[in-house]
Amino acid sequence: MKHIFIGILTAILLLSPFKGFSETLTPKRITEWSRTAAQGDAGAQFNLGLLHAKGQGVPKNYAEAFKWFHLAALQGNAQAQLCLGAMYHDGLGVPKNYAEALKWVRLAAQQGNVQAQLYLGAMYANGLGVPQSYSEALKWFHLAALQWNAQAQFNLGLLLAKGQGVPQSYPEAFKWVRLAANQGLADAQFNLGAMYANGQGTPQNDAEAFKWFHLAANQGLAGAQCNLGAMYANGQGTPQNYAEAFKWVRLAALQGNAQAQLYLGAMYVNGQGTPQNYAEAFKWVRLAALQGNTQAQFYLGAMYANDLGVQKNYAEALKWVRLAALQEISKCTESTRTLMRTLIEKGIQKPEHP
Repeated sequence: MKHIFIGILTAILLLSPFKGFSETLTPKRITEWSRTAAQGDAGAQFNLGLLHAKGQGVPKNYAEAFKWFHLAALQGNAQAQLCLGAMYHDGLGVPKNYAEALKWVRLAAQQGNVQAQLYLGAMYANGLGVPQSYSEALKWFHLAALQWNAQAQFNLGLLLAKGQGVPQSYPEAFKWVRLAANQGLADAQFNLGAMYANGQGTPQNDAEAFKWFHLAANQGLAGAQCNLGAMYANGQGTPQNYAEAFKWVRLAALQGNAQAQLYLGAMYVNGQGTPQNYAEAFKWVRLAALQGNTQAQFYLGAMYANDLGVQKNYAEALKWVRLAALQEISKCTESTRTLMRTLIEKGIQKPEHP
């Protein structure tokens, strides 16, 4: 297997601010909050909103949650303002309204609420309720990152790596991604591994890449599992071990990772870490091809043409090779062209019928 250190920095996501209560909730405590909330206590109003939003101690009721968040938000409770904005964003208990979401999240962010700063940055990055602005996203992510929010640190690194809202800087991106990775954020660990593997913002280092991929893989991140398997297969940063490679690639493939499905198919073809099994190889290569993986589409065509794990079918072979070529016509390899010519020469431009 070749390098697969794509290291795709993940999209900026809006994370739910509705965190449940970890403490034991007694009927007496809920009754007390209800009494003080009715008297105008903002903290109690927020707590009641959260109970209704999460369905803790009371039936889940987004309309009730919205009501109590709104009352607390009007009194300046930053957490309530954030949650109110999130309800407008998601259309929970109120019609979806990105402009209102932005308004309330901004109020919370301006009070220094770190979750709101992260959320506001994501809204600017995604152009929700406001024209897309990476520079504004960068500003709010930076404020949250300085408060040691791991997701904000990672998002900041993402923008720096892509040069969005700021001149591209891999060293600065590496700095922030590493801070997030050290806090245990799986996406950051995966991308830090990719930066070490590719020498982006830091000297290339397979051992460090292996370390960070392994940490992210243990958290169940499919991309990291796939890359970890490739490192075991190639003996990069660790002694070569096909059994371990197969284990990790299979875990990623079972999660639907197309690159891992392709590599799992290759391992079945070559008998690496598992007994050779063309039927299994065909199954996994086909799954990757159906997801649009161009390499898998080409290999699937080759398997149909060569009677590997499936009955020979030149029509299907040509279909998949053409799909691969059409996706990356500028990168169409000589092997692809040769196989296509061979298939066309066999006179099967039209599908065969039984």
